[in-house]
Amino acid sequence: MYNVNTFTGPSFSFANRAMRYIWGLVHFIFFRYSPKPLHRWRSFILRIFGAKVGRGVHVYPKVNIWAPWNLELDDGCGIANGVTLYSQDKITIGKKVVISQGSHLVTGTHDYRRAGFPLITKPIIVNDEAWIAAESFIHPGIIIGAGCIIGARSVVIKNMPEWTICSGHPCVPIKQRIQIS
Repeated sequence: MYNVNTFTGPSFSFANRAMRYIWGLVHFIFFRYSPKPLHRWRSFILRIFGAKVGRGVHVYPKVNIWAPWNLELDDGCGIANGVTLYSQDKITIGKKVVISQGSHLVTGTHDYRRAGFPLITKPIIVNDEAWIAAESFIHPGIIIGAGCIIGARSVVIKNMPEWTICSGHPCVPIKQRIQIS
């Protein structure tokens, strides 16, 4: 049965929902089926929708993006096919960051302690030269340090230090990484 006390209305404004609908259409028609080498084309489309996109950014066509206006992609970063950028809040990706296939960066969750499970959003920051390996999950509010490597299928629930190899469920630092830049 429907309980009116658990529903307080949409989490996002009508304008936000309308823009996401338009984005969905453009993504489907002009982004998702664009040839793989057309990175500049996809960067152009993301900029039209408010994303801040640096030079030499490689966003592949089958990346799922919730709201491009909440994205900041710095120079030379690469986002592989199958990545989900659930950008209900801001996602900042630094220079030369690699996010591998099937990874999820999720900026929204729900407050399970309150009626109606209201939305909570927190930004994610992935600093320069980090690598998020395949099928990793990054929780809301996480900061990944510069040069950090997150191992495949890791679940990141706490901030990860710079120039460290981290892995696991939950993700923990394993060992230091030699700084290469």
